[in-house]
Amino acid sequence: MTISRRAFGFSAAALAIVAAAPALAQSGLSAEDRAVLQQAQTYLTNLTSATGTFVETGPNNQRRTGKFWLQRPGKMRFEYTNPEGLLVVADGNNVNRYDPRLNVFRQVPLRATPLSTFLAREVRLDQGVRIDRVTRMASGAFAITARDASKPNEGSVILAFAGSPLRLQEWTITDAQGSRTRIQLTSLEAASGLASSLFQLRDPTRRPGRN
Repeated sequence: MTISRRAFGFSAAALAIVAAAPALAQSGLSAEDRAVLQQAQTYLTNLTSATGTFVETGPNNQRRTGKFWLQRPGKMRFEYTNPEGLLVVADGNNVNRYDPRLNVFRQVPLRATPLSTFLAREVRLDQGVRIDRVTRMASGAFAITARDASKPNEGSVILAFAGSPLRLQEWTITDAQGSRTRIQLTSLEAASGLASSLFQLRDPTRRPGRN
C-alpha cells in the first residue's frame, strides 16, 4: 500500500517565530544567510550515523515519544515508546510505517518524502530546494525554512540549529493543508556500527504465501 506525504507527517524542525516571519526569495538571501546555509549543509552532510530520542507534537497537539537511529545515505528508524510499537523505517528505498494497534502497514517511496533531502549522501540546500527564509538569533541559533523547488505547494520544512558545537535541535513539517508536525530532539549522539536490521521493516500484516 502506498500513501501520501501527509500520512507520514513526521519530519522537519522549527522555532515558532519562523512561521510568522516574512518570506525571503532565495535570490534575496544576504551573505550572512548564505553562510548559515553552508554551515547547516556541512553539519548535515557530516551527520552520517547517529542515535537519539525525540518528542513529536502533531497537528492536534498530540504528543508522542521515542528513539531514532540514522544512517545516511537513505536510512532512518523512528521507534515510538508512546504509542508503544509504532514504527517508521526508511530502508534506503522506501519509508515504511507499521501501527500495531491497527495492524496497518503503509509504504511510500523515500524520494516522495521530506526525508529524501535529509538522508541524501550529500545534503544540498542549493539544489532542488527553495529557501524561503533564514532566521538568525543573537545567540548563534538559527532556523531555515525550505521547500521542494519543483513542488512548492506541497508543504515546507523548518530546520532549527543551536549550540556550540552546532547541533540539530528540532524540525517541523507543514503539509499542503497547513497541518504541522514538530519533532524535538531531546538527545542526539554520533553512533557507529549500527545493525542493518534496524533499517529493515517487512510488512507484518502479510500472511505467509500471500502475493
